[in-house]
Amino acid sequence: MNATFYTSAHEERDLPKHSGIEIAFSGRSNAGKSSAINTLTNRNRLAFVSKTPGRTQLINFFQLASNQFLVDLPGYGYARVPEHIRQHWKNLLSNYLRTRNSLKGLILVMDIRHPLKPQDIQMLDWFSSTGKVIHILLTKADKLSKQQANITLQKVALFIKEFYPQCSVQLFSSMTNIGVEDAMAVITEWLRV
Repeated sequence: MNATFYTSAHEERDLPKHSGIEIAFSGRSNAGKSSAINTLTNRNRLAFVSKTPGRTQLINFFQLASNQFLVDLPGYGYARVPEHIRQHWKNLLSNYLRTRNSLKGLILVMDIRHPLKPQDIQMLDWFSSTGKVIHILLTKADKLSKQQANITLQKVALFIKEFYPQCSVQLFSSMTNIGVEDAMAVITEWLRV
């Protein structure tokens, strides 16, 4: 997947106008969202990876092909961000996720060691109301034994089957490439017009 930086948006008015397809990536700060984007695009520093959570403070657009975009949303759940900035992100993200016509689906990134936190559920609720598809990447799968990773995967799969039927889930690791082909297949399918 060939990707290049396209633009960043801090306000709704900054969102690019195009007739293409967007796939957004969202997740808690430090869940491995930027690493997942970099792994999937085969680019080391396309999305900024930081040891400091909360570094993505804009909506960043990466162009894949003519009118195809990956969108890196600000991470959520990071306590050290001032309240007014957190409120701004919340409003901008909520509006983007619920009203953006070009948005085809959401890749929701969760650290496999801490899945389905309250803010993850809130994100699922926000986006589910659109009726669009959601795919969960349980990142850092290499941090657990294969058995423990599969147990967590089954628990999350049962939960979403009951409450979020338009949602799917898989294991993922940027370090060991677990699940990269599966995630690519989902994204490729979504990008088909």
